[in-house]
Amino acid sequence: MVKKTLNIDLNRVEGDLEFELDVEDGKVIDARCIGVMYRGFEQIMIGRTPRDAAVITPRVCGICGTAHLYAATLALEQIWNVQVPPNATYIRNLCLLTESIQNDIRQSFLMFLVDFCDDAYHTHPLYQGMMAAFEPFKGRHHLGALEQSRDAVGIIALFGGQWPHSSYMLPGGVVGKPSIRKVIESRDIINKLIRWYENAVIGDSLENWMAESAADRFLESLDSNQSRAQSALGLFTRFSRSIGLQNTGFGTGNMLSFGAVSDPLNPGNHAMRSGVFDAESGAIQPLDQTLIEEHVRYSWFRQYHGGKHPHKGETIPDYQSESDRYTWAKAPRYNGNVMQTGPMAELIIGGDPLVSDFHQQEGASTWLRQFSRLRRMGYSLIQMKQIVEALSLDINGDFFLPPNSEDEIDGKGFGMIQAARGGLGHWVSIKDGVIDRYQIITPTAWNASPRDSYGQHGHWEQSVIGLPVEDVENPLTVGHVIRSHDPCLVCTVHMLPTGKRKRFGV
Repeated sequence: MVKKTLNIDLNRVEGDLEFELDVEDGKVIDARCIGVMYRGFEQIMIGRTPRDAAVITPRVCGICGTAHLYAATLALEQIWNVQVPPNATYIRNLCLLTESIQNDIRQSFLMFLVDFCDDAYHTHPLYQGMMAAFEPFKGRHHLGALEQSRDAVGIIALFGGQWPHSSYMLPGGVVGKPSIRKVIESRDIINKLIRWYENAVIGDSLENWMAESAADRFLESLDSNQSRAQSALGLFTRFSRSIGLQNTGFGTGNMLSFGAVSDPLNPGNHAMRSGVFDAESGAIQPLDQTLIEEHVRYSWFRQYHGGKHPHKGETIPDYQSESDRYTWAKAPRYNGNVMQTGPMAELIIGGDPLVSDFHQQEGASTWLRQFSRLRRMGYSLIQMKQIVEALSLDINGDFFLPPNSEDEIDGKGFGMIQAARGGLGHWVSIKDGVIDRYQIITPTAWNASPRDSYGQHGHWEQSVIGLPVEDVENPLTVGHVIRSHDPCLVCTVHMLPTGKRKRFGV
């Protein structure tokens, strides 16, 4: 039997990533997720003043810099025991939700749905409808997404001065004072987003859509409600389920969420709770960050035994091309288990009835993962509207209460945020007034991790092993599975670019 190894190059927003698949008899039998660029942010932070984290770490990502800024600031506030005024948390949450919704729009319409316009689907009965809706730079929903995602980040610019790479959060609050003008302009942006979401994305009112709780009833509505059936959500659902995406890409069933939208009046609580979904028992357990470890057995870092908690973690490069190590990514694990994170995990752990019903019936599929992202947009819009109204009622309230210099002590802390792609954590150690250890675990690190010390494949790797590959020149199903996770990549329509490499062996 002939085994083919496909090296699929994927352009990243920050760095590069390849997906290497072993295909035998038309099926993926092994997979390696390969991070090919060492960036070293954790090493860059060592020896710097703690407040540098608010300037440097937002540069980790050009899409979710607000989330990195928020996580870094929370870590410092924990070490220095800083209390934050409610208005500051409202502004932080508003900007984080804004960043999340612009990402959900771009990922859905500019990254994921354009794959349904591939010529390989040209005989599908819905193909012409998909082209009219999602064809790059021509389809009505593609063009609408470009406009809405561009305008949305204006809210961050209002409160943070710029986007991306903003640095308006500091221990004690935010440095941009709220004002009536900012509230009015933010309200206008949100209302415009809601109108577009209702008319283009869901084909229904936001109120009706968020009240939807039963999987069977939702699917039946696509037959009886033409407005919903022809919406972006309806087209996506009908097409993707017709090609079987509800039956693919499961990977690990274990999920984690760090909790979405912090409560300004009750720090530590969230609008959607944090937690861990255990696939074996079906139970949702409290999140315990002490159970998080990172493994480097298959990574190009100096080796250590087993896994290490981020407060004890190391990021010391040790590139050895001739070994069995294959990536610059580490392998995060929770209580020894492979996890996935993202909007689906956020909504299941947070208790959304519709996504939970689909999950119970069909499992954590490629389709449900992407569906959850469109569903989450509704929650984000409602929460954004509520936050702006809360700000308008206390426009002159405190927004920044900086710590006293004597409070800026040595110690260890962490900041954990539910970012657009899932759980994001920063772990910081300060010694002699400077950072002596800094570890970041991104959502893509959880999802795209390599094998760990015990040989367990990461979630992405698990999710593609066993997939059929009918066309090695254009493995569309593999692309759907990977993109449903919203990887931190600059995705293109075709997975295999010109100049791809193949190795053949017996």
